[in-house]
Amino acid sequence: MEQDANADTGPLRRGWTTGSCATAASKAAFTALRTGQFPDPVTITLPNGRAVAFALAETAHHGEVAQAGIVKDAGDDPDVTHGALIRASVRLLPPGAGILFRAGEGVGTITRPGLPLPPGEPAINPTPRAMIRAALAEAAGGTPPDAEVTLSVPGGERLAERTLNGRLGIVGGLSILGTTGIVVPFSCAAWIDSIRRGIDVARAIGLDHVAGSTGAVSERAVQRLHGLPDTALIEMGDFAGGMLKYLRDHPVRRVTVAGGVAKITKLSQGFLDLHSRRGAADLPALASVAIEAGGTADLAAGIANANTVAQAFELAASAGIELGNVIASRARQVAADVLRGSNTTIEIVLFDRDGRLVGQTGDKHPGALPLDPAQGSP
Repeated sequence: MEQDANADTGPLRRGWTTGSCATAASKAAFTALRTGQFPDPVTITLPNGRAVAFALAETAHHGEVAQAGIVKDAGDDPDVTHGALIRASVRLLPPGAGILFRAGEGVGTITRPGLPLPPGEPAINPTPRAMIRAALAEAAGGTPPDAEVTLSVPGGERLAERTLNGRLGIVGGLSILGTTGIVVPFSCAAWIDSIRRGIDVARAIGLDHVAGSTGAVSERAVQRLHGLPDTALIEMGDFAGGMLKYLRDHPVRRVTVAGGVAKITKLSQGFLDLHSRRGAADLPALASVAIEAGGTADLAAGIANANTVAQAFELAASAGIELGNVIASRARQVAADVLRGSNTTIEIVLFDRDGRLVGQTGDKHPGALPLDPAQGSP
């Protein structure tokens, strides 16, 4: 496992990205080619200048190729690659070849435009590539060497099924990721990056309508509703604000925000992070909406004391009050304020837990939707 004298302490332990592990493995393998010895532990420098040491989990040296592997420690983050072996195989190339990157077992290949690298390239992101180049140059005495670096993650193709790689057009395995080299527990940086890359791919292939969904049920439902291809589906999760802010600067013609009644109710109340840690939906405020929609005082009292938003919607429906369209309209006001100044039109759709449509707004240009002060600041 990784050894680091400066490891972070605290309630949640930080870990290391696949890019950091790949850099350390590459440096160890290259050093073995030059000296005949694998440094163990092997020390690399992160983008912030911090030195970190990693223990090697495997080594091999066969003729012109040296290989080293490191077991990824993601700390306390629920990372799908935690515990995976990140392997680097390095061989020297003729002078002038530079450093070439190859995808080995379990590392994907890019097949669609819109990602940071063009189709046909191994899914080794720019920051890990830069880290590996710097580490190999350091090991070579300061001069960038001529070498081929093949990165592998045994079992990575199976692990990739639990990521968004397939939808982004990355086939055959995982991406080698990392911008800082450090995994911050529950920062969800990888998820936000996937949202952005999904939008980039949709734009690059010419799609003019994308749909961000809070979960699997709403994603399937909105895909059926609009007949969208998989490449138009953005797994937004709780990060409505993250998706909308990126769309503001990287617009498409039309965006649909789809979700369950609880998540979209929170959006309507000004939440842009829909996770429960940011707070629960305001049921008394929802009760006031029911009154505005024609509900009775008894209905409002029942909604204010409901156990869940879903129960509140059921109480309203049993009283003949449909909250869905009202909540959708208010949620669109919040989303419109985030998108103000872009040319993107906005639609909000709500689905129940069975995927039935229970609320919808029509598209409308964000400039025509002033934010209702009663909704609060998003």
